[in-house]
Amino acid sequence: MSSMSVDWSDACVLITGGTGSFGRAMTRLLLEERHVRRLVIFSRGEMKQLNMRREFKDHPALRFFIGDVRDLDRLRLAMRGVDVVFHAAALKQVPVAEYNPFEAILTNVHGAANVIRACIDAGVKRIMALSSDKATNPINLYGATKLCAEKLFVAANSYAGGLDTRFAVVRYGNVVGSRGSVIPLFLEKRRTGRLPVTDERMTRFWITLDQATRFTLGCIELMHGGEIFVPKIPSMRIVDLARAIAPGCQCEVVGIRPGEKLHETLVSEDDARTTLMYDNCFIIQPHHHMWDDLGYEPPNGGEPCPDGFRYGSDSNTWWLSAEQIRSLVQADERRYKSDAAEEQPDAEAALSYAGRPVDEPNVENRLEAGRPA
Repeated sequence: MSSMSVDWSDACVLITGGTGSFGRAMTRLLLEERHVRRLVIFSRGEMKQLNMRREFKDHPALRFFIGDVRDLDRLRLAMRGVDVVFHAAALKQVPVAEYNPFEAILTNVHGAANVIRACIDAGVKRIMALSSDKATNPINLYGATKLCAEKLFVAANSYAGGLDTRFAVVRYGNVVGSRGSVIPLFLEKRRTGRLPVTDERMTRFWITLDQATRFTLGCIELMHGGEIFVPKIPSMRIVDLARAIAPGCQCEVVGIRPGEKLHETLVSEDDARTTLMYDNCFIIQPHHHMWDDLGYEPPNGGEPCPDGFRYGSDSNTWWLSAEQIRSLVQADERRYKSDAAEEQPDAEAALSYAGRPVDEPNVENRLEAGRPA
């Protein structure tokens, strides 16, 4: 399977949920390094769009669409002339989804189906959906909705038929620096002298925003349609994270929340049967006749997973050291303070929306977290 050439300088890209952590990081990467012709931010929040417009100083390639992935007509309008789509819009909080299941399904499942329909109708060339480790053997509603979305995007390649429209998925773990990360919670709670820890045994996969965006961008250039791409990323014990954030605080075990697991899995034993291992990632090939009918071949260098293989946060061979955890926390603390300041509505932001010049905000550089030797 050879790489798919993408002429980014002539491409129109759309990001659903584009004002979120991933969308902002991907926007910076596409504007500063890929120099895309046009970049459409599709999201529901007008204030977040206003702040993002200000953050990127009304970049001439940026366009902003107010809309919801639940609205198929609005998606169809936004997709006109689009070549590449990153689907990041979702309700992502596990407890929120547990107590608002209808809403989570409408956004994460029906919304995904709407994105697929709109992309096929508009003839979009490449679509990459973001998924989560919680989609693997899910025990909570959020994970179940992401599993459904994965299935929809893989099967969408058959719905596209002979069109040059291809869908794939990226599945990864917790994102350091995202708004849903546990780090901001720990930073807030440390002033009390106690940090709430659900279970001292709990582990999680971790990936930085920069790693997530670059990996996703590379996958969309490599994809042929139907794959689920999984990066090889480190694990961290939640209690180690708490101690790195507040060494002098007491960890208070509060118990696992509804829908939580002790450990997460990115490649299950069942997935592993059709998964190829590479130096930096896994590629899960679809259980689908389309994969064979169209004669796809995987990239060179991949090896089948051994029998019984499972890629879990507890069985991972790559663990973050105490020093690396502290570096991540320090970078995220600066980013958290910067984001909190940006989200405050003010007169200067209103002037930015009116097209008048304002000072450039201080945007924290993305943390470079390389894999240890």
